[in-house]
Amino acid sequence: MLGAIGLDERQESAYRALVSVGAAEVTDLAHRLGLPEHDTDLALRGLERHGLAARSSTRAGRWVAAPPGVALGALLTRQRRELDRAERSAARLAEEYRAEAAEPALHDLVEVVTGASAVAYRFQQLQLGAADEVCALITGKPVAMSGAADGSRRRAADRGVTFRAVIEREVLALPVAVLELPTARNRDARIRSVDRLPTELVVADGRLAMVPMTGHGTEPAALVVHASGLLESLTGLFEAVWREAMPLRLGGSGWEREGPAGPDPTDLEILSLLLAGLTDASVAKQLELGLRTVQRRVKGLMELAGVSTRLQLGWHAYERGWVSRGGRG
Repeated sequence: MLGAIGLDERQESAYRALVSVGAAEVTDLAHRLGLPEHDTDLALRGLERHGLAARSSTRAGRWVAAPPGVALGALLTRQRRELDRAERSAARLAEEYRAEAAEPALHDLVEVVTGASAVAYRFQQLQLGAADEVCALITGKPVAMSGAADGSRRRAADRGVTFRAVIEREVLALPVAVLELPTARNRDARIRSVDRLPTELVVADGRLAMVPMTGHGTEPAALVVHASGLLESLTGLFEAVWREAMPLRLGGSGWEREGPAGPDPTDLEILSLLLAGLTDASVAKQLELGLRTVQRRVKGLMELAGVSTRLQLGWHAYERGWVSRGGRG
């Protein structure tokens, strides 16, 4: 728990033990911790540098714990200041990057990432940096989308990032836990399936894409593509595959093909309120949904209806019986 303020595991254990007894000699503390005296002494010296422990002025060889409320509070304050400075530096670097990226050099448009750990780490960065949507093509033998990034998917979903994924049909035979897609946490995640995918692919906010390299020896490798014509092509590839894929849902016994296409109860509520004249923001407030959630659902309904305007969507909703003309349907 105290690792966030710079303590390692032994230092934290030593401090906790010292706090519980108030003061102790190295030999006694080492016995309590089950550590060699040399390691215990090093841990205490580390605590001394952090201002969390001090040598007793009345008894040689004895160590005293600093009051947690004072000592830890000072460390936390310092840590917050350092984080604030780091955040300001990151903002300045982002501005410089955007300025330089206005007309990027050709070699800056694509990064080559090699090694399993480097590929997994870059994929986590891609997801954690997403603000709106992550789109993915998931093959039966993923390179980037490995279990190491499950936590970043969940954290992104918790922030309201939506997910669209197309998976190869052979993946459906795997246990649901293998996919670790954010459907359980994020009701706006949408999954589709096809027999075969041309490649594995991840696109974050339409700004960055990641695609594995083939024929690069035995070591995993991937390309990270920045804003360019290539990125637009990869985004177009995902959308083309998405349009042709079969929608899926997670049923009680696993992944199942969706039944007849149609809006769910929440979609119907949104539709009826919009047709009653409410704005997107008012609908979101009325149904206790996020504004982006309402807008994404309306966009999904327009795709489902095959229309390009909300007026057309209203006519389609009446024709299909999604809503009644007498009020909320």
